[in-house]
Amino acid sequence: MRFAAFETSTEWCSVALWLDGEIAGIEELAGNRHSERVLPMLEELFRMNHVAAPQLDAVAFGAGPGSFTGLRIACGVAQGIAFARGIPALGISTLEALAEESGATRVAACLDARMREVYFAALERSGGRWREVIPALCAAPADLPRPPGEGWVGCGNGFAAYGPLGLARVNPEVHPSAVAVARLAAPRLAAGEGVDAAQATPVYVRDKVALTEVERAAR
Repeated sequence: MRFAAFETSTEWCSVALWLDGEIAGIEELAGNRHSERVLPMLEELFRMNHVAAPQLDAVAFGAGPGSFTGLRIACGVAQGIAFARGIPALGISTLEALAEESGATRVAACLDARMREVYFAALERSGGRWREVIPALCAAPADLPRPPGEGWVGCGNGFAAYGPLGLARVNPEVHPSAVAVARLAAPRLAAGEGVDAAQATPVYVRDKVALTEVERAAR
């Protein structure tokens, strides 16, 4: 199986190719330039690995939660390729991709959601897959639930923005990547979990994009 993967939910822009069990990926700190960079990065990967779009069997993307614009970019690119080629698409949780990228087995995944809130989930590696101990939510840092038990590692830029949030170990620099998305997507695509391009949608968790003037003044 050969497929492309995209992750643009944070300030990082990354693209990966899964080539019959081998992964090639590139990423860069793109700021707000994801829409400019994602397709040239894909073309660069194609050239480096002597692959072309018609050879893809599927496409995967970081579905969220994360930056609203970033999620739409990854999903839109994936939908466009999937529709044009008539191949399946698959969205992967960005919090799960963050946990996969961390290398830990118990991960408190936390991404800065702006407006003094974070996207958060607690995930545990079990039987080769990630299990949600605390499902994805959006909340103020002070209101986050504490993962049960010990051994949790906090990962993601939410910890860079708001500190350790009660955890003994945090790695704020860990971010979701297209390589992690590809690793998570491979067995699911092989099992037939991909969907039609029109059914591939982002997972926002929070619907609100910005605070009102009254809310900003109150805060």
